[in-house]
Amino acid sequence: MHDFEVVSNREIADGIFSLVISAPKLASALKPGQFVNIAVPGDASSLLRVPLSYYRADAEAGTVELWYAVVGDDTRRLSQMGSGSTSNLLGPGGRGWMVPEGTRKALLVAGGIGVPPVLCLADKLSEQGVAVDVCLGFGTASKAVGVDEFRALGATVNVCTDDGTLGTHGFCTDPAAELLGEGGYDYVASCGPAVMMKKVAAAAAEAGAYCEVSLERMMSCGFGACNTCNVETVDGMKGACMCGPVFDASKVVVF
Repeated sequence: MHDFEVVSNREIADGIFSLVISAPKLASALKPGQFVNIAVPGDASSLLRVPLSYYRADAEAGTVELWYAVVGDDTRRLSQMGSGSTSNLLGPGGRGWMVPEGTRKALLVAGGIGVPPVLCLADKLSEQGVAVDVCLGFGTASKAVGVDEFRALGATVNVCTDDGTLGTHGFCTDPAAELLGEGGYDYVASCGPAVMMKKVAAAAAEAGAYCEVSLERMMSCGFGACNTCNVETVDGMKGACMCGPVFDASKVVVF
């Protein structure tokens, strides 16, 4: 368990916030794709923590930046935590991205608030000299996050929105399938809506590219005791909090 203090907490898109916390030991331990489970103060009747993936960790500064969407009472209260507020969290949690050794070109596909763990991965890949193409999907332009950050890393970015207000009108699975059809990718990673990840996994399998997906489940405890975050795989039921949230897509039965 780690105590933390809020450094900043600001809205970066419609209903989407960037939370920066000071937690030095955590910042040094996190690996791309892992998550933290935050205790949000303010309601004694709310017993469960909020599991969040992270965007980046700065070991030198001792800070961690997490992006999250306000979707209920817990995240609403989280959005109201100002600078200097304190609480605690569990982490690092789970299994992160396991990029195959020797990867030279990767395709990353993210939808909505699935962007942060994929952006974190892109940062790592760019450091390793891996060429990165990105396909991003959002409901509308006001919900878009991470586009500039991906481009700043040198990635080629394809943006799609459901209503056509930013980038291409349509779903990001379409350009992803086209790129995979052209070939040349050693690795594919995806996080976002289940139907999106399922389509990306199928396209990657057809192209013969290894694919990982970061799955969202209700993580009541975050350390494998409650069995509420089970994922059906070809090897049986696996807890997302311990065996995931990142899984080999070819082994997932229900996304």
